[in-house]
Amino acid sequence: MNFLFKYIISKIAKRRFKKNDSLLYEDILLNTKVDFSHIIRDSFFIFAGILAAGFGLKGFLLPNMFLDGGAMGISLIIAEMSIIPLSVLIVLVNLPFLIMGRYSISKQFAFRSITAIILLALAVHFIPFPVITEDKLLIAVFGGFFLGLGIGLAIRGGSVIDGTEVLAIFISRRTSMSIGDVILVFNILIFGAAAYVFNVETSLYAMLTYLAASKTVDFVVSGIEEYVGVTVISEKSDQIKTAITEKLGRGCTVYFGKKGHTSEKTEIIYTLITRLELAKLHTEIDKIDKDAFIVMHSIKDAKGGMIKKRALE
Repeated sequence: MNFLFKYIISKIAKRRFKKNDSLLYEDILLNTKVDFSHIIRDSFFIFAGILAAGFGLKGFLLPNMFLDGGAMGISLIIAEMSIIPLSVLIVLVNLPFLIMGRYSISKQFAFRSITAIILLALAVHFIPFPVITEDKLLIAVFGGFFLGLGIGLAIRGGSVIDGTEVLAIFISRRTSMSIGDVILVFNILIFGAAAYVFNVETSLYAMLTYLAASKTVDFVVSGIEEYVGVTVISEKSDQIKTAITEKLGRGCTVYFGKKGHTSEKTEIIYTLITRLELAKLHTEIDKIDKDAFIVMHSIKDAKGGMIKKRALE
């Protein structure tokens, strides 16, 4: 398999080199390896997301007439009210959102998303996922969990299997509403329609399913171990740097600034830690300088550098 991958990469690199001989062949080969490895990784995330979402739909939600928010919720409502198969509705309902994505995000994103949605429709139609339970609470929680897991993995792969986020981006760029506001309003309309078409209980369970799905998406996309960016300004910056690198095993960056009221130069320390390490960082800084100025902000994701904690001696 490794030989096959090398052969494919070399063929693609040679073809690219013929079209653009202004770059060195070694650079083109390296770029091709990176592109190929990312395509493999993204494809894995998308396929895993399709299977997870399909299992959530057919193993929990569909057999028990449960709903969700977003474009999937619209598809489920129409499927319950008509004879059109859900697999067809998943594609039809998401198609307008993907057209928006073509113009508001990119062609590649739209292509990946339509491919993922078609594959999800095929999975829902053909794969015989087992029905897991008839307990309403378990259906709402775990159906939402697996659906959210699928959506989150697809996003990790650079696509969507629910077009609500695309609509939110499209509207937010043209109005004063934030992406979160658009999604909230969109889902309020869906849950209101569910209460009118079915009953209030169905709508309430749909809200629970949506909450489970949205929190799972957050965990998958942002990571369970959310990072915190910490900026520290102190007269004892050298000791704090030592504490961060030796006591916490984290890297840090030092840059220089001036105090606003005196123009005196000062060192500014920036580091990235997890929320679980925040208390220990505060403890170590307080041991050195209780008056240190500390600013913290959440980081959705991070890559490279000394993010993975190094072993302490």
